[in-house]
Formats: sequence, C-alpha cells, structure tokens
Amino acid sequence: IAALQTAAAEVWKYPDPEAFELRQAIAAHHGVAPENIALGEGIDGLLGVTTRLFLAPGEIAVTSLGAYPTFNYHVAGHGGTIKAVPYTGDHEDPERLIAKARETHAKLIYISNPDNPMGSWHRAATIQKMIEQVPNDAVLLLDEAYVELAPDGTAPPIDPHDTRVLRFRTFSKAYGMAGARVGYVIGAAPLIAAYDRIKNHFGLSRLAQAGALAAIADQDGLAQIQSDVAASRAHIAQVARQNDLRPLPSATNFVTLDCGRDGDFARAVLAALVANGIFARMPFVAPQDRCIRIGTAPRPAIEVFAKALCGAIVTAKDSFSAV
Repeated sequence: IAALQTAAAEVWKYPDPEAFELRQAIAAHHGVAPENIALGEGIDGLLGVTTRLFLAPGEIAVTSLGAYPTFNYHVAGHGGTIKAVPYTGDHEDPERLIAKARETHAKLIYISNPDNPMGSWHRAATIQKMIEQVPNDAVLLLDEAYVELAPDGTAPPIDPHDTRVLRFRTFSKAYGMAGARVGYVIGAAPLIAAYDRIKNHFGLSRLAQAGALAAIADQDGLAQIQSDVAASRAHIAQVARQNDLRPLPSATNFVTLDCGRDGDFARAVLAALVANGIFARMPFVAPQDRCIRIGTAPRPAIEVFAKALCGAIVTAKDSFSAV
C-alpha cells in the first residue's frame, strides 16, 4: 500500500509498457529468464490474450464442467468451442481432460490447480504427468492463482523450455492485490514472445507495477498471509462442523462447505446468508452446487459469519419443510 501511495504522485506519467523492473523481479523469483515472463491485467486478462493467440474461430478448448468460467467466456467471445468433462469427486480430472483433448483435437486445455471453485488440488506429480501427455498442437493452460496458499508439493518444477504448458500466476490472492489487476504467465520464450504482438502495452498501470514489485520483495509478508489464511481455513472448518456441514479440504483462500443436500438447499442457505449481509458464493454445476464457499478473513469476520450461518440453515430447512 505504501508503494502504491508513493507511485500515485506520478500517476500522470504513462507506465513502462515493458514493466521491466517487475518482469526482472518475477523472473528472478522463479529462477527463469525475463523472456519467460509475460505480464497482464490479472489472469482474466491474460486468458483473453492467450485465447486470441492460440485459438482460431471454430477450434476447440477443453475444460471441466463447472470450472472457473472466465476462460469459457473468452473462448466463446473469440469464436471457439468449449468441450467440457465432469469433475471426478470434487477434483478436476486430468486424465479425462487429456482424453477429451485427444478425442476433439483441442488446441487449448484448461485446468486450475488448486481448483476454483472447489478448493481441491492435485499433487505435483499428477500435474507433471498431465503436462507430459498434452497432445501435439495443444497447449495446457495451468491456472495456479492459488498456488502460494497450497501445500508444498502442489506445483511441479518450472521448466522454462517446455512449450506444452503455460502457467498463470497472480498477485490477487496470496499477495492481496486483487484490485490492482496484476497477473503473469510463465512459459517457453517463443510462446511468451507472442504476447508482445497483441497485448495491451499500457494495460499495467504505474501503481499496479509499483505495488507488485513491493509485494514480491516482501516474502516475509507473504509468509504471514499464508499463516493467517491457514488459521482462517481451520476456523471456518470448525464453524461448519458445529453446524453439521462438511468442510472440504482446501488449498486456497476459501473453504467449500458441503451442505449435505442438493443445489436447491445450498442456494437457500446462500440466500439466507446474503439476506443477513454475508457475501458468499457457490459452485454452479451439480453435484458441486450442493456446496457454498466461504472466503477466509480475520477472526472477527468469521465470527459474524458463524452467527449468521446457524440462522441461515434454520431458514433454509424451514423453507423446505413448508413445501
């Protein structure tokens, strides 16, 4: 925040279109060359640029049914076709995704690890096996927005020469800068170079660059956030169990709670929470829509949620009993 405030005094200047200092810092952080890093306005913006680069109208992209929807919007907006496979349990299924890509001759394959919206994750070996199975002429888009909050061993080692995968990271989650819109792609230099042809060259503001540069230099601050998020996940899980809901294991900054019934019941719980001023979300495809999703927060905020949850469940049960 201090870096953002300082940068605000020079907001009348255009930003560095190359984001040179930030690109150098991110590359050094990951042990790769600056040529392996492309920056953009959050992962959402980068997914749009990536779709334009690699998917022609009529070509196919593969994703999971109910996965992070912004990728689908970009594919549809650029004339592509989505082919979706179901989750297996509450995890995206790498084997199904690869099989569908082979079957449909897909150009892009999307997976998030850790997963949004379920908070689940695969171990590094599983993701590495998926990378090795990517079909010829396809690229795997590995969304690692939450990876800084995941257990060790979630992310496979970065191979800066592997043209089969593009890895997406962000300052929105663990670094707490969602409003600044700073994301980046890690990939092989020939793929990364392509972004320069169509990116918004002044898309990353001076303030965003200054804030991200300060954030990546503050790894002690990141460690504190990781600790705080883990404690909050445990607190949310405790509140859920006290209300007979099942918290799913999470590697993100939210916890997905199984409400124990179908999607209609979960939506009733969600509506009752919202009516009491609690912002919550939920997956939108069955059977994952049996759940609601609660973001981590300081303890006093979770206590407010805990008080509202009990009443929300009663309200939801009463509405079903009246039918």
